[in-house]
Amino acid sequence: MGGMAEPATDSEIRAALAGLPGWERDGDTIRKEYERESFPDAVTFVVRVGFLAEQVDHHPDIDVRWRKVALALSTHSAGGLTVKDFELARRIEALA
Repeated sequence: MGGMAEPATDSEIRAALAGLPGWERDGDTIRKEYERESFPDAVTFVVRVGFLAEQVDHHPDIDVRWRKVALALSTHSAGGLTVKDFELARRIEALA
């Protein structure tokens, strides 16, 4: 792996979010809630996100509430949002 990712600027964050429908900024985090057809569908989605996150070595906070899955991304080691967060969000969108 390369060096630590640099935190994104506000304008970079706004531009990245423009291409990620439903994702919202919350301070140094981006968040989105997905609603699935059933609880098993929600759990399956979480497992798929988990494998994807492991592949890229960048792990979201995940909260499951029945059919709803809330994801939060931040690069804690960089103290904010980085390109890693937006790349993972785009890959999660492709799964969803």
